[in-house]
Amino acid sequence: MARGAAFLGSEVAIMAGAMSWVSERHLVAAMSNAGGFGVIACGAMTPELLDAEIAGTKSFTDRPFGVNLITMHPALEELIAVCGRHGVGHVVLAGGLPPKGSLEAIKAGGAKVICFAPTLALAKKLIRSGVDALVIEGMEAGGHIGPVSTSVLAQEMLPEIASQVPVFVAGGIGRGEAIAGYLDMGAAGVQLGTRFVCATESIAHPRFKQAFIRASARDAIASVQIDPRLPVIPVRALKNAGGELFTAKQREVASSLDEGRVAMAEAQLQIEHYWAGALRRAVIDGDVEHGSVMAGQSVGMVTKEEPIADIIAALMAEAAHALERRAG
Repeated sequence: MARGAAFLGSEVAIMAGAMSWVSERHLVAAMSNAGGFGVIACGAMTPELLDAEIAGTKSFTDRPFGVNLITMHPALEELIAVCGRHGVGHVVLAGGLPPKGSLEAIKAGGAKVICFAPTLALAKKLIRSGVDALVIEGMEAGGHIGPVSTSVLAQEMLPEIASQVPVFVAGGIGRGEAIAGYLDMGAAGVQLGTRFVCATESIAHPRFKQAFIRASARDAIASVQIDPRLPVIPVRALKNAGGELFTAKQREVASSLDEGRVAMAEAQLQIEHYWAGALRRAVIDGDVEHGSVMAGQSVGMVTKEEPIADIIAALMAEAAHALERRAG
């Protein structure tokens, strides 16, 4: 973990997953202040909103933190420039292959680039293109997910790439014993999202937090793709009426495609904007029945609201104890 902590500039190599509406200045600053590494979820923010969010985070912490940018964002270049002006040290690119010139623009601003790698072939390509670190995230995670479990990805990818760049493992991690296991396999650190949603410092609505505390692992289910032409990345969230609303939204967008009213890129953006709005309804407004309650399968290990510092301390104590037992 020392390698990951040195790379991030944090005390422990635990990144907070970027969760739209949840990973804002209060949670991000608290995460970094507690010794972990907070990451702002830019999501659908405009450059102006991101500028204000970074400034706000800086007012709460002098520790390093990162910014997660979505590669399909139409204003990606401007968002990268905002990060550069603020001297953000780490930019995480999510949502697909980095567009041409984006890696160079981030590095020109002095930041390190972290990318998600859902396959070994893509991981190797990203390393060749000059990324500084990778996140490998399994299907147990909340929000947008791929089709392969964390344990399989870690076994397949860590032996091949962990010596080349720092690799952070994500998806379904809720206790320190799992962190120890992935470190043992060569990971430089981990990324957790679901575990931090019910932190005292999280601005998530009390009803949103209560939904997490009540839920079990099997309540966090993946969305279904209705139309094979529509490039919908599955999303894992707690089962509710909002899932049915998303099915209806897919049918609406597919119909627009059929009639030639929207192009494929616009269709994808409509889906992303739907998620942003549905997530806001749940996180901010507390509509946990019709909004999207994005959660990973580790939600069953979230049992109470507690300070981030306590969560990190518990995770590190569990990990240390596990490693001590292995050492004999």
